[in-house]
Formats: sequence, structure tokens, C-alpha cells
Amino acid sequence: MANKWVYMFSEGDMTMRNLLGGKGANLAEMTGIGLPVPQGFTITTEACTQYYEDGRKINDEIMAQAMEGVKKMEEINGKKFGDLKNPLLVSVRSGARASMPGMMDTILNLGLNDEVVEAMIAGNDDPKFKRFVYDSYRRFIQMFSDVVMEVGKKYFEELIDKMKAEKGVQFDVDLTADDLKELARQFKAEYKAKIGEDFPSDPVVQLKLAIEAVFRSWDNPRANVYRRDNDIPYSWGTAVNVMPMVFGNLNNNSGTGVAFTRDPATGEKKLMGEFLVNAQGEDVVAGVRTPMPIAQMAEQFPEAYDEFVKVCDLLENHYHDMQDMEFTVENGKLYMLQCRNGKRTAPAALQIACDLVDEGMKTEEEAVLMIDPRNLDTLLHPQFDAKALKAANPIGKGLGASPGAACGKIVFTADDAEEWKARGEKVVLVRLETSPEDITGMKASEGILTVRGGMTSHAAVVARGMGTCCVSGCGDIAMDEANKKFTLGGKEFHEGDFISIDGSTGNIYDGVIATVPASISGNFGRVMAWADKYRKLKVRTNADTPADAKKARELGAEGIGLCRTEHMFFDPDRIGAFREMICSDTVEEREAALAKIEPMQQADFEALYEALEGCPVTIRFLDPPLHEFVPTEEEDIKTLAATQGKTVEEIKTIIDSLHEFNPMMGHRGCRLAVTYPEIAVMQTKAVIKAAINVKKNHPEWNVKPEIMIPLIGDVKELKFVKEAVVKTADEVIAAAGSDLEYEVGTMIEIPRAALTADDIAKEADFFCFGTNDLTQMTFGFSRDDAGKFLSAYYDTKIFENDPFAKLDQTGVGKLMEMAIKLGKPVNPKLHIGICGEHGGDPTSVEFCHKIGLDYVSCSPFRVPIARLAAAQAAIQDK
Repeated sequence: MANKWVYMFSEGDMTMRNLLGGKGANLAEMTGIGLPVPQGFTITTEACTQYYEDGRKINDEIMAQAMEGVKKMEEINGKKFGDLKNPLLVSVRSGARASMPGMMDTILNLGLNDEVVEAMIAGNDDPKFKRFVYDSYRRFIQMFSDVVMEVGKKYFEELIDKMKAEKGVQFDVDLTADDLKELARQFKAEYKAKIGEDFPSDPVVQLKLAIEAVFRSWDNPRANVYRRDNDIPYSWGTAVNVMPMVFGNLNNNSGTGVAFTRDPATGEKKLMGEFLVNAQGEDVVAGVRTPMPIAQMAEQFPEAYDEFVKVCDLLENHYHDMQDMEFTVENGKLYMLQCRNGKRTAPAALQIACDLVDEGMKTEEEAVLMIDPRNLDTLLHPQFDAKALKAANPIGKGLGASPGAACGKIVFTADDAEEWKARGEKVVLVRLETSPEDITGMKASEGILTVRGGMTSHAAVVARGMGTCCVSGCGDIAMDEANKKFTLGGKEFHEGDFISIDGSTGNIYDGVIATVPASISGNFGRVMAWADKYRKLKVRTNADTPADAKKARELGAEGIGLCRTEHMFFDPDRIGAFREMICSDTVEEREAALAKIEPMQQADFEALYEALEGCPVTIRFLDPPLHEFVPTEEEDIKTLAATQGKTVEEIKTIIDSLHEFNPMMGHRGCRLAVTYPEIAVMQTKAVIKAAINVKKNHPEWNVKPEIMIPLIGDVKELKFVKEAVVKTADEVIAAAGSDLEYEVGTMIEIPRAALTADDIAKEADFFCFGTNDLTQMTFGFSRDDAGKFLSAYYDTKIFENDPFAKLDQTGVGKLMEMAIKLGKPVNPKLHIGICGEHGGDPTSVEFCHKIGLDYVSCSPFRVPIARLAAAQAAIQDK
């Protein structure tokens, strides 16, 4: 049997998502449960992979099966492709396994040409019908030119705007049939001018080119960025769905809409959506006209509306989740064009998960699996300060499309947003409407404000996904993009002016409004309690200050996995003493300088132990190279020279001598303690004395310091430093008459440490993977410089992700697994964690669960993300 590349909707179901893509699988499922779906076919994701393997060509076998699909579609629908009497017109849409709203391409009304258009009109002399035919034709030429032949949309938009201006009308709907006929002619001329050949009139050629365009769009820049942000592998490919057109733009008894079975912003159980009379689906999503709420559809289309409400209940009960649906009404009859589990904000995700458990539709475990951990970020985002908000008057209002509060300087283009952000400015991107190529600028912005578009427009959907605040559809803005200014509420705003927007209410404010950190609702606590019930991994935090530690504890951290002691040295009160230590000539001088710092370090550690109330605290000894601490300002150098009784020149010579060609691999980490054991001795005294004091004040707490030696590459290094630590600690404990216990472990961040973990485990009480350094050393590139060339690596598909943001499971992961397998048998008590930035990345957390780590440690605000990701890993494991 040859490969099966094409499935009719009647041949699939929702379990075939990997092969048919999300859209295709759901169209097949809706067909199977008897919903009104125009019957077409899906070309599989495997055909997309094949297209790329064949050098971006569709092979004859795939094309032949597609034409076979067209034939069956003609039989079912009683119309023929390219026929003059009864033409079959189709839509060609993408549909990957994972929903990627707005990232790939769609073509509507395919199959039209001059002859078909003339023949359709000849059979029906209603002027409204003639208008509809030309409207469909000009849309097709425009979409085909833009999507398939990559002639920019803007050329066509300009022609439409020019025509509207000439005719003195405001909306596309007000153009007559003859105006649209003329537009179609202008569009074809534009096409020929840009491409150098006539617009293709053969429907079969149109179809082949359109299928290729959808496959090609899998690799467009915006899809690649979206995949990287959403962990969607390039290898998945996209499917193509071909289905008969139903026309929402046929007449005023037709229309098109997008709806959600629950509110995607709050999760409230009520039908939410938008409907446009006499329009095609792209009009709602692109936000070119501002639509009416779905409830008003009941007045104009009572029968279709009643049927739609029934369909909504049926689909939600069938999928046990909130559904996002696209539908069209043609001459009063309802057709379903798509359904999928709807994208939602984090508060809505929690509300829906809790409601579905209460409604008996989901178990706790299923509810935990429903929520995207990265989405929780937005719950922890700032809101406007209530007092400041009361005092402020909104100057305008749009739709609150994505929650949160944003304040920044106005920019008008995505490129400007990136540029301003790069120089440290906070910006709000203001656009007529966003389009998918704006995605990097949207990422760089604190918030997004658009003039056009509804709750389901590109800006709204993408902003919700990124957790960026967005207000869309503020039609009161008089926009002048060319001159980078707009008018709102009687005031003219220019690039660089401050503006504040509220993505929950849609309110827009002039100037700066103070924001406050987010507070968390009861649903959050409930879902997190479920997550904690099912997860096996512990979650700690990386924190250097009591304030960070306290915040992390509030967000559910069970200890500190990394306290970087060097951050404490940069305090103005201490840096002087530490510089004296660096510039000392003898051990005695160094010890005297360190003695000044010891009580301060001890106070730091006491405050941390107090904040953690007996939870484990891992303290990493001094890691950075010494040159990071020396003065650079002339004044500071003079002060240091005076303190040390040296000349300015002598101090400068010492500073120069500390300069290294490659400081990341230089004199740092345990190498400092090997050269200057007195540093480790001072830090040990501070850690142990602090622990003894806190234990004395709180005998009920289990205070057991974990001392972590960084950058070990050889067990003899660990042995050497550990001897100094143990000798000092035991003396301090004995002198205090205490029974304090402590542990000494190491970071595994040099590949050699992972390769010799069986030796190192004999000396270490615990391992902690420092995956920032381990990634850097395994790949052999510096994380501070990698940004310069990584984008070329993404473009050429060498990498799909930044290995510093998402753990490289194949290489770095193999070293981690090796270290665990070598270390545990030698020392069964060995506990193992991770404390790189990867500790808060959901896919990396899942990997840590799989290889058997005891805990992950991440920055305070990522703690809830790690808790949820750890629970999902454990549930999926079952």
C-alpha cells in the first residue's frame, strides 16, 4: 500500500491529532458526532515532512491523492471544481498538532477566476449577489497574492483605502459591486507588476500552490519564533485542511463569528464571542471591522443562534474543556468551521480547572494537567495601584484583551520596540492592528494597544499567550502611523510620551500610573494544593536576600537551593574590606580584612535562616573571579591605596594582574579557596555561627546548613577545601558546645565533575547541578556572547531553542544522568538538585523528574511554575 497522505473528514477522529493536526482531527471529530461541518479532507503532517525532504516540493503521489480528495468532495457537495455552472470553491487552511493562532497561513475562496465569476453572476441578476461574488474574488486575489506569492498585503490595503477615499465611504461593506470589480482588476494588475506573470486562473494550479504555501508557512519567521517560545518541535510539521467554502459574506442573512464556551479572560461559565453580519471569518480575526457581541446574533439569526448554543454545550461536554469555535451562517444556516480547546488567561485557566472539577467533568489530576505552567507567570504580574487608579481618569477605553498593567513610552513599530527595549526603555507598542510579523516587538513591550480588532484579534490572542498586557480595538484613537503620533481624548501623543494601559478593564491613561505586585486568588491556592499533592520533586528557590527568600516562601518554596554569597560582598559597607583582602600581601593582612566582613556575613546568614524557619538552606561559597570586586573609579582606587598604605600605582598594578583572558574559566570558584583558604575559613565561621545562634533561638527548627563548594573538576580540590571547612566548623561547634549538624557538597558544573562523579560522591554529601555553567562548558560557548550568533543557529535549524533557557537533554542531560548513576551507588545518602535557571523551565523540570533529582531550585517568581510542572511530570509518569 502506498502511503496514505490524505484523509476525508469522515475517516478521522480526535485521537489522530499527530497525523491530522489539531484542526483536522477536530473537524473529523465534529463530523463524527453529527455537527454541520462542510465536508472536505486533510493532507497529513507527514506530507509536510515529505515536502521538506523532497526539497520543498509536493510530490506527485501527494498531489494525486489531494485531487482524489477533491473528487470525493465534489461528489459529497454536488459541485465541481472550476465548473462554470456550479463551481466548487474551497478554503485551504493550516493546522499543526499544537494550536498556533495567527502563525500560519489561510486562503479562502480558492477556485475563482474571471470565467467562473462571470458565469456565477450570469445565473443571478440580484445586484447584492453580484457584489458578493466580486467581494469574494478580490479577497481571494488579495490572500493568494499575499500568502502564496508573498506580495505584501499592504499594497492591496492601500488600493482599498484609495478606492474608499475616492468613493467617500468609510467601510469595505459600502463599496458597490462595480467598485469591487474594479478593485479585482487593480489587484490582478498589482500581482502582475510584482510577480511578472498573470494571476493563475486554473483552479488545480491555484490549489497546488496554496497547499505548498501552507507547508512553507510552517517555516516562516513568525512560526519559528512562536515554536521556540512554546516548545513546539520543528519536526512536527503542519497538516493542510481543504474544505468547501461557506459564505458569511453572501448577504445580510449571512455572517461569521468566533466564540468561546466560557470567558477566556475570567473563566466565567457563559458564552462569549463576536459576530459580524455579511463578512468572512478573516474579518473577525483580523479585526478590520469591530464586531457585535454574540448575544446580538440571537436577534438577527434566532434559529442559527439556538442551534449554535446547543452545539456549544455538546462540544464542551464532549471535550470536557472550554471550546474556541469558528462558525459561519450562510443564508440562515449554521456551519462549524473549527473547534479547539480555547487559549485562556491564567486566572481563567485556574477558574475553569476548578469549575470543571466541581462540575464532575475532570479529576484533580486532569485539572492539574490542563494548565500551562508558563501561564502562571501572568498571575504574578503587576497591577495598577488601586489608590493611584482611583485618582486617575481614563482618556480612552478599548477592550481588555490580556490582563495586567503596563506603563511605558509610546513606540509605533515592532522594530522601534526592540531597539528601545535594548537600550533599557520600557515601551508600550501602539499599532492600528498588529500582524504576526510584529511578534518580536510585542515581546519587547510592556503592553500593546491597538486601534482595531476585537478580543479574538491577533494582538489579543498573542498577548494572552505571552502574558503581556493588551488593550485592543480602541476606535477613538486617530492614528497617524507615518508621523508617529495619534490623538486620543483631545490630546496629541508622540513617540516617547508616557502612557498607561489596563489589560483587565481596557482603560487607557495619560502618563505614568504606579503599579503594585500581583496578589493571588483562592483558585491559585486550590490548584497549587493539588499540584503539591501529586508531585515528587521538591521545589527550592535561588535567593540571596531575606526579602527574596520570604517572597519565595509565600509562593511555596521549600528551601533555598542556591544562596550566592558574593552578592553580599558588593554592599558599600563591605566592599572596602574585601578590596583590602584582595590587595593584601600576607595571610595575616588577608585574615584581618576578612575578620571585618565575617560578622556582616554572619548577620546575613542569620536573617536567611530566620526567613526559612528550618527549611534547608544551601550556601554556595565565593564563586566569581576577584577582578569583579576591584575598584574601577579613580576615587575608589585612591581610597584603597590610602587604607593599604600603598601608592596608587601599586594598587593599579595589582588590579591589572587580576585581569584574565577568559575569566569564566579563570581564577574563580573553588580555585579561590585553594589559593586563599582563609576565604573559605571566614565563610565557614559565618555560616556555622549563624546557624548555632538561630538554632538556639528556635530549638524546634531543623537548622542544618548545606555548604556548597563551586566549580569542582577534581575530587582532590573538593577534599582540600572540605578539610579546611570541616576543621573550622568542628572547632566552632565544639567551642559553642552545640550539637549542630551540617553538610558539605558540591556544584556539578564542569563536565569532568560529571564524568568522575563516582570519585566526587565519596567526599560530597550532595550534588547540585549548576546548569548555567555546565551548559556553557559542555557547548564550549560563553552565555554572555552566545546571543551574537544563536539567531543564525535558529535560522539554520541547528538549534531550535536557546540551550541556556531550555536544558539540552541530549548532551548536558546525558552528563547529569551519568553523574547520578555514578554517584548514587557510591553514596546512597547523596541528595541531588539543580539550581541553574533551568530549574524554572517546565520541560527542563519534567526532565529533572525523569532522571530522579530530589529538588529543583529557581528564582522566586518561577516557584509556582516549577511546582505545577513537577506535578504534571509525576502525573504523566503514572
